[in-house]
Amino acid sequence: MSKNLVIVESPAKAKTIGKMLGRNYKVIASVGHVRDLPKSTLGIDLEDNFTPKYINIRGKGPVIKELRKEGKKAEKIFLATDPDREGEAISWHLAHILNIDTDEKVRVEFNEITKEAIKKAVKVPRKLDHNLIDAQQARRVLDRLVGYKISPLLWKKIRKGLSAGRVQSVATKLVCDREIEIDKFIPQEYWSIKALLNKDKVDFEANFYGKFINGKEQKLNLNSEEDVNNIVSQLDHHNFVVKDVKKGTKRKNPYPPYTTSTLQQDASKRLRYSTKKIMSIAQQLYEGIDIGKEGTVGLITYMRTDSTRISKEAVDTAKEYIIENYGKEYSNGGKYYGNKSRKETQDAHEGIRPTGILREPDKIKDYLSKDQYNLYKLIWERFISSQMAPAQYETISINILSNDYIFRATGSKLKFLGFLKIYDIIDNEEENISIPNINVNDKLSAKDIITKQHFTQPPARYTEASLIKTLEELGIGRPSTYAPTIATILARDYVILDNRSFYPTELGILVNDLLTEYFNSIINEEFTAELEKRLDDIADGKYNWKSVIEDFYKDFNKELIKAEEEIDKIEIEDEVTDEICEKCGKNMVIKTGRYGKFLACPGYPECKNTKPIIDKINVRCPKCDGEVIRKKSKRRRIFYGCINYPKCDFVSWDEPVNEKCPECHQYMVIKRNKDNSTLKCSNKECGYTKKINSN
Repeated sequence: MSKNLVIVESPAKAKTIGKMLGRNYKVIASVGHVRDLPKSTLGIDLEDNFTPKYINIRGKGPVIKELRKEGKKAEKIFLATDPDREGEAISWHLAHILNIDTDEKVRVEFNEITKEAIKKAVKVPRKLDHNLIDAQQARRVLDRLVGYKISPLLWKKIRKGLSAGRVQSVATKLVCDREIEIDKFIPQEYWSIKALLNKDKVDFEANFYGKFINGKEQKLNLNSEEDVNNIVSQLDHHNFVVKDVKKGTKRKNPYPPYTTSTLQQDASKRLRYSTKKIMSIAQQLYEGIDIGKEGTVGLITYMRTDSTRISKEAVDTAKEYIIENYGKEYSNGGKYYGNKSRKETQDAHEGIRPTGILREPDKIKDYLSKDQYNLYKLIWERFISSQMAPAQYETISINILSNDYIFRATGSKLKFLGFLKIYDIIDNEEENISIPNINVNDKLSAKDIITKQHFTQPPARYTEASLIKTLEELGIGRPSTYAPTIATILARDYVILDNRSFYPTELGILVNDLLTEYFNSIINEEFTAELEKRLDDIADGKYNWKSVIEDFYKDFNKELIKAEEEIDKIEIEDEVTDEICEKCGKNMVIKTGRYGKFLACPGYPECKNTKPIIDKINVRCPKCDGEVIRKKSKRRRIFYGCINYPKCDFVSWDEPVNEKCPECHQYMVIKRNKDNSTLKCSNKECGYTKKINSN
């Protein structure tokens, strides 16, 4: 009996699904795309209505040969690529190389890799969705036109190796625009007044708000020290009177299950993983992990989604689990099915959730790597908590007067944990602020009046999390594009990541200025977002994809011709260093090559001397008294080592300093976090630390 052939994208997924379907099915992998536009040419016939010229991808010959061989032997072929537009397009290309009629029911899709989901999917194959295929073709052609038309212009006018793209160029523009905002920012002075009050031997704080004027509350802004001193001089330290007390309750609702972007944002903040790493680990969890007796199974649903919808079965299972393990009061009653209100949400499949709630993170921890466990735990807790009751707080707000000046004290106390029982939130959350039992007309005395000068702060630079959030809010890109977009602008040296914040490079600013001047109608947030909506409309069958390309290309081609004519060759002067070329005595300059920056002699081609850039931190090596230098690992993680390596093997992930530990005399290192930095002894057995200013 001939076997049924199932074609998926990855070998790991093929292995997992093969075990689930049994011996009547053969599961093989296409290893991603098998056909694409050629790399050496544009690959789009501009004269024939933008028809793409697809070719078999170089190096895929053996894979295609095996697919055709197995396809001829199979009784039935199932195309089971990923459940998104790109997956639909890959299935379409597979149908082409296997000579499958595209109207034949061969397409199967599943949101999770579990035995039940896989067996159910192969029973109900469908036809290929040509609207989804056309939407993906439109994206591919648009990206090719922008990339292959603008990039050569950048090579000619600036330097080789540069690139442009619909989404990557807008992402670069966001980082550059934020830097301009920061440079132009003018800090504004303001002040605060805080009264440290006491009641029944309990200290609490009240913040200045304003003053009663003509019997009405009026907020007062404190713009100078003179304003503050004038108010403080009129306060009666021993006569603060409680005017009113308002008590109430506040509910904090749980967060919905993760989408791709919210997973990337949260894992970036909590686990400090890069977006590339997050998606790589999520792919492993989706494709399947061997968890002992149960065998290999996908632990999470498909990780590329912008929907928070959850199936009724998953909601019902979560409800049972929560009631059984935490009590009925912790369940939200199974009311949550996801938020479908956002128009731009494709809602093709569910939000990211565990495929089996009973696979608790700690129960399968031994089968997971540390990174897999951390990400799975995050996803599991987020989903379970989304089905739990809101947290409840008791709140209190007090107005306190001193000579008609108003101070306000607010406090909250967690009354019921609700979803916080398992999901620890980290941003802008309620704090348990205790305030003693206070009644109207109570008289209080101020132990101290604290005044402080402040200055408004410029907008924060983008982190990976905040850049993804902004791209999503603007409707730019899709779940599958966020991680590769960030990887691209870093690889092109348009931006750098320093202490988890993005900074534009000189090259990034130069390229952004040029693209903004000559391609402003294309390289901007509004246009890119509108184009994403058009792609959604194509997927919904509302537009012909070639008409969308034609409308785009009319204006794009005009701008391209103008840029070719007007842009002069831009010379980027090499940065001169203090490093002297030992061969000819000239000051070496910084060049950028395929593998990053390096030092080169400006006397080329007469002098061809080059050497790596040594990033000194002005710290002596604790082992040999040589120089400590900053280096990058193969995975681009910064570490510190001795300049005399391999003679000296000193190495540290944390930045060392010249200061010695006062207790054990070992070298100290800097531990950095968001709010401050700490000096810590490198000797783990010592544990001595002290806080330092983050600046």
